[in-house]
Amino acid sequence: MHIGMLWLDDSQSGDLNAKVRTAATYYRKKYGASPNLCYVHPSMLPEGQRCIDGVTVHPMDDILPKHLWLGIGEATVRDEGTSPAVLASAQREHERLV
Repeated sequence: MHIGMLWLDDSQSGDLNAKVRTAATYYRKKYGASPNLCYVHPSMLPEGQRCIDGVTVHPMDDILPKHLWLGIGEATVRDEGTSPAVLASAQREHERLV
């Protein structure tokens, strides 16, 4: 995943399942697609990778605590028939912003 939505959840609830579900619901409403990949700080997922309602959650050191980075994994985008030109354009836009 090169492009995704960064979600801050600073609620006191420690329930990662609820956090991912809330962020995924917002993502679906905003972008009209269901995320299937989420990265979180390792402190939020000490037991390692897990799947929550079709969203695979991975720990990643680069993500700040209390943040979730949601999106659609590249393999899924390609499987759905997204053209290489669209993917290349999205990658260029991402690189421009970084």
